[in-house]
Amino acid sequence: MFKRSIQIVILLVVIVGMLYYTNTHFSSVITASVSIITSLTVLFVGLVIFMENRNPSSTMAWILILALVPVVGFIFYLLFGQSYRKRRKFDRKALQDAQMYLSFKNQDQRSDYSNFPVNQQKMFHLANNIAKSHLSLSTHTKVLTNGGMTFAAIVEELNKATHHIHIEYYIYRDDEIGKQIQNILLQKAKEGVKVRFLFDAVGSYKLPESFIEEMRAGGIEAIAFDPVTFPLFSSKVNYRNHRKIIVIDGQVGFIGGLNVGDEYLSRSTTYGFWRDTHLLVTGEAVRTLQFIFMTDWYHMTGKTYSNQAYVPPVLTDGKEDGAVQIIASGPDQQITAMKNLFFSMITSAEKSIWVATPYFIPDDDIFTALRVAAMSGIDVKILFPKKPDKWLPYLASHSYFPGLVDSGVNIYEYERGFMHSKILIVDGVMASIGTANMDMRSFHLNFEVNAFLYDTESTEQLVADYEADLADSVRLDSDRIKNRGYVVRFLESAARLMSPLL
Repeated sequence: MFKRSIQIVILLVVIVGMLYYTNTHFSSVITASVSIITSLTVLFVGLVIFMENRNPSSTMAWILILALVPVVGFIFYLLFGQSYRKRRKFDRKALQDAQMYLSFKNQDQRSDYSNFPVNQQKMFHLANNIAKSHLSLSTHTKVLTNGGMTFAAIVEELNKATHHIHIEYYIYRDDEIGKQIQNILLQKAKEGVKVRFLFDAVGSYKLPESFIEEMRAGGIEAIAFDPVTFPLFSSKVNYRNHRKIIVIDGQVGFIGGLNVGDEYLSRSTTYGFWRDTHLLVTGEAVRTLQFIFMTDWYHMTGKTYSNQAYVPPVLTDGKEDGAVQIIASGPDQQITAMKNLFFSMITSAEKSIWVATPYFIPDDDIFTALRVAAMSGIDVKILFPKKPDKWLPYLASHSYFPGLVDSGVNIYEYERGFMHSKILIVDGVMASIGTANMDMRSFHLNFEVNAFLYDTESTEQLVADYEADLADSVRLDSDRIKNRGYVVRFLESAARLMSPLL
């Protein structure tokens, strides 16, 4: 597969060549006809966008792009803008997921939450209604801070597997840690353990075919999630599986922000220290992780496994460590679960809202909720990396900072390295950790999965880690934000204009 940069150059060369050839070899009549057809096409696309009743900012962004650069805007619309194509593509997956949900339904369906605070009870019901995820009181979690602790735990648990290993990642690399885990998977497959490996075709596009074939030859079922034959000419490239899930023997699970690659172990000279957070899950909630993996696996293979070897009965030990809900979201949902749960958490806050995210591109609802909370006297903090890994979302994120700071939000830049944690903590007792960033791509386009924690020991650990991260950060003051140069502000505004198009 060509690198995307090479593909973009090729496409631009083709477009410029076609325009030059048309201008040089065709008569003025034909050129005028092409211009009229192009204008009518752009006008039609603009009318379609208008009639779809999208978010007003998204509608205006699309129309503005089409008006300023019609050809480029039309190509972008074909790739990223056709919401009807998304609905058609994922309606079938939503139906399949609903059918599988009946067979994976949790046995413990508690309905009396009267001993929980009212704001948490609302979260329970909202999550159950829009994401079909029941609350678990029989789950234990452990925060894994950074790559060293995370991969040590993953390797340890993989080596214990006796029946099956299910592994699903957005990015999986053919490097030292990638090969180490591959070797464990191959050894387990040799021992008779069923190993199923699902990787995103776009996120893991650098993964060599030889790497995959070696796994398949060793007895591992390795499948790419939604392969894209022609990335530049397919809207499929826009809807990606951003989840990171491991389920071992139906008893142990992993979820969080870390993909598989050496940079996540701080071995990259480009990023240096990599700050991230993962979660080890045992107990009842592993069933939900298993269900999410199985729905994705069924989407690609048509195969499912619902016997007790994969979904063991719920066992309660009588020890309660708060409550846990595992929430999946994606473009197959009519109501976007992650965005609405984040919004509910933010608006329920009474004391504090602490956010950590490497990409901060909120929609109007989240942006307004954070500003109103800060103006109401709630302690609102946003932890953001000082150095970017992607310039476009980095610039777009900064365009939101002036309005937030003016409202009393405290924004901190993490200076020790690259901050990739995806955390939301409310009042120090309710938290979300997982794969979803606080941006429109995670809200509307990617398949994501987060754990929502209520009064758990892990919540306390997340609070402690957040406070430690603040010690490695610098707060942005109002003068620094307002005194940005005109060129920087122009680039930020241009990047922000593009954000609703995704």
